[in-house]
Amino acid sequence: MTHTLALGPEWLQPEVIITWLGPWALVGLALIVFAECGLMFGFFLPGDSLLFTAGVFVAINSIQYPLWFVCTVLVIAAFVGNVVGFYVGRVVGPPIFERPKSRLFKPEHVQKTHHFFQKYGNRAIVLGRFVPIVRTFITVMAGVARMDPKRYLVYSAIGGVLWAAGVTVLGYFLGQVEFVRENIEGMIIAIVLVSIIPMIVEYVRARRAKPRKRGAHAK
Repeated sequence: MTHTLALGPEWLQPEVIITWLGPWALVGLALIVFAECGLMFGFFLPGDSLLFTAGVFVAINSIQYPLWFVCTVLVIAAFVGNVVGFYVGRVVGPPIFERPKSRLFKPEHVQKTHHFFQKYGNRAIVLGRFVPIVRTFITVMAGVARMDPKRYLVYSAIGGVLWAAGVTVLGYFLGQVEFVRENIEGMIIAIVLVSIIPMIVEYVRARRAKPRKRGAHAK
């Protein structure tokens, strides 16, 4: 593989991480995916690009485990991370948000978040998986907003399979293409750009909906 672009600090580049982990690559990948999906401080970790690169490394036999096993481990790591993040938000969130003197965390924020998950919860949990940073914080906020645990776990599992397995499988099959192997960092940038499309779509839809609401109030 060739290095054509610099994607942030070297120690955060997927190739560097997987190569450095060596025979412990799959364990390290699982821990990183877990942290990004469930721990607030994991928002800066490379999720999509790491999964894609993992698929490429499986394709070229640098990760010597079958694809199905790698996908299973990563899906479980993502799901467990979401469960931990959800219950952290559920237990720790309310005491923080309900402090009357808090300027940043206010009860109305929780109410708005609760309303958001009541209206968009299922879609938000699934699509949020594919948006960097959002997939970390939306998990905790689902817990803070007291989203129904059963509903959350079901859609979290669906999102985990589509994201963790889907992006890894994509990397595996594209990793068998020479052009992709020789331009891995360019492909990673493309994956990151694609991953923010759901967020852009939702933003545009929200912007278009505002004039309609204003028009309705004017009447």
